[in-house]
Amino acid sequence: MKSLFENIFFKMGMIAVLIVLLLIPTVMVQNLIHERMNRQDEAIAEVSTKHAHSQTLTGPILTIPYLITKTLQDSKGDVKVVKERKYYHVLPEELNIQGNVTPEKRKRGIYEIVVYGADLNVNGIFDDFNLENNGIHKEQLLLDKAFITLGISDLKGVKDQVKFKFSDSNVMFNPGVINNDVVHSGLNVHVPIESLDGELKFDFDLSLNGSEQLMFAPVGKVTNVAVKSPWKEPSFDGNFLPFNRKVSESGFVANWKVLHLNRNYPQQWIGNKHRIQGSNFGVNLKLPVDVYQKSMRVAKYAILFIVLTYLVFFFVEILNRILIHPIQYILVGIALILFYVLMLAFSEQIYFDYAYLLAALMTIVLIFMYCRSILKSWALAGMTAAILIILYGFIFIIIQMQDFALLFGSLGVFMILAVTMYFSRKIDWFEIKVDKG
Repeated sequence: MKSLFENIFFKMGMIAVLIVLLLIPTVMVQNLIHERMNRQDEAIAEVSTKHAHSQTLTGPILTIPYLITKTLQDSKGDVKVVKERKYYHVLPEELNIQGNVTPEKRKRGIYEIVVYGADLNVNGIFDDFNLENNGIHKEQLLLDKAFITLGISDLKGVKDQVKFKFSDSNVMFNPGVINNDVVHSGLNVHVPIESLDGELKFDFDLSLNGSEQLMFAPVGKVTNVAVKSPWKEPSFDGNFLPFNRKVSESGFVANWKVLHLNRNYPQQWIGNKHRIQGSNFGVNLKLPVDVYQKSMRVAKYAILFIVLTYLVFFFVEILNRILIHPIQYILVGIALILFYVLMLAFSEQIYFDYAYLLAALMTIVLIFMYCRSILKSWALAGMTAAILIILYGFIFIIIQMQDFALLFGSLGVFMILAVTMYFSRKIDWFEIKVDKG
């Protein structure tokens, strides 16, 4: 059996098989990361259910019912005239939203979730009704039945009564929507209109709770949104980025301006002809560092760790005439895999970079001491530890990068290959044999 292990090609084949087998626990580690990620999502969902989910503000939208006359003929040939009610939806000519968003971190077990309270002022005007172009006559309108709809994605987040100032009147919003042509969740209020000849101004304050994300629908012909918050690391999401933003240690200020020309629906329409979903924009207050995404990025380099560590052991055998048993290869491979479990466990409790460095230090010390025992040489064990330090440092630098990670990683692997080719250039692979003693 020993003579078989001394065969260089058998040894290479054995190492290749061990690398393939170690991919199994590597996949298990990645599954563990996904499981922990799912638990985090469940914790976020649970807190959001009790506080409020991410919020999307849509509107206000003015809806005016009107009647059309239809002539119907039944099976007996009798003609009957009926009136059918339809709904004419009008978006604001101008929509202005200003507000403060106050974030708060909450914990569910070991997981941290960001919730917020938003105090918003919304004002604007309805001015352009464009009845003729939509085939509607003023006589058909039921102005006394007109109502306003304000879309709010999670009504649980509404903190105070909402008083709606419309023209010269003050009315209170009611829960739910009267008509779901445009939105399916929100508030409504009846606003009897005497005439469409002048501007219809509106103004109201809205206090809203939510989780992680606050979005707005650009329903105004001109939509202006200004948001400020003490949150230091916002992410601006949706179809439109702010035209002006300032992020500092004291928080952020962001301003959006969106025109009706920037979206794919008009200012007025009948029924459910158009959908406004998909044009939203806003800010995301998620925690800036996702330990599970970083852990997954590191785990994808597991094959590189295993191959290079085994390559070092293989060259130690070749160049120093030392025979290393397959069991010893397996134990070193298990230590390399355990690094990812340690990193994941530590990162749930401390800052990710510290977790990475602590798990790497423990793994390097363990392999160093084991190599000192099996190789009987401080120098060879130190060389192995030094190579692992370089490798862990190399991966640590890569995960800190975003735009240049692929470039830096490719160059690093190229250098590793070049060094391997340099040290193996004079080896006679047909004559060499590994023996011990």
